[in-house]
Amino acid sequence: MPAVVRGGRRQSSVQPSRRGAGPKKGGRGASGKNAPAIPGKMAAIGRLDLSPRAVVIAIIAGVALLGGVLATGARAERIGASISGGMDRLALGMGLELKRVRIVGASAEAEPAVRRALALQQGLPITGLDLDLLRDQVQAVGWVKEARVVRLLPDTLIVEVKEHDRLAVWQENGRIRVIDGAGQVIAGADARRYPGLPLVVGKGADQAAADILPLLAQRPRLMSRVDAVVRVDERRWNLRLKDGGIIQLPAVEQEAALIRLDALDQRERLLDLGFPRIDLRTPETLAVRPSDGEA
Repeated sequence: MPAVVRGGRRQSSVQPSRRGAGPKKGGRGASGKNAPAIPGKMAAIGRLDLSPRAVVIAIIAGVALLGGVLATGARAERIGASISGGMDRLALGMGLELKRVRIVGASAEAEPAVRRALALQQGLPITGLDLDLLRDQVQAVGWVKEARVVRLLPDTLIVEVKEHDRLAVWQENGRIRVIDGAGQVIAGADARRYPGLPLVVGKGADQAAADILPLLAQRPRLMSRVDAVVRVDERRWNLRLKDGGIIQLPAVEQEAALIRLDALDQRERLLDLGFPRIDLRTPETLAVRPSDGEA
């Protein structure tokens, strides 16, 4: 069909389709007419690093900053004290109040010292007690070897005590003290209250007593006659008898020497003869000194 010319301009009867045609370079498409513009500051958010690692670092930095702010001017201490006081009041309101302290395993002599070390009063919130601190205070008492502190809700504190064993009374330079099986002096123990304990005398007797006393305890007839066990030159023992006699033991093989003494005593009633000195220092030999001074 021939083109129609109007007004001197030639127009084609078929117009090219613009559907699907993209916008010209540098132009704005039809869809862009109604799209809102993005402000510059908001657009910058899209460029932030919001990876998990960055978020964790930001949280840690915030916590550190908060801690620094709270610590300034002792605010942290005041806040902590306020929280602690509130918890104590809450505990007391719930009936969690200290009313009884039971001490288990302590002797009558040691219990007062244990109570003084605890320094507790009725009416304290039992949940606020520092059990580790209380245990350390009890173990600082000279009588106590080990201690355990347990809360029994709602109102009871139990203190279990294991005391040092009493091995002997140790005399040195005019002082008398009670020692345990390890030779340790039991602070606060009054030696005059233990007349039944064996007496060991001299420098080093405290550390060596645990070796000789069990050997003597196995021989009740001999032990009943012993007044004191005396350490000589920190290397051997003399047994001082109640009748004034002396039994000299060797520095080594003390048990073998006591076995020889037992055998002679059973056969000859040696301990009844009143010898002022019985010398067991030479192996396989026993020498006695009669009262008249003759060997």
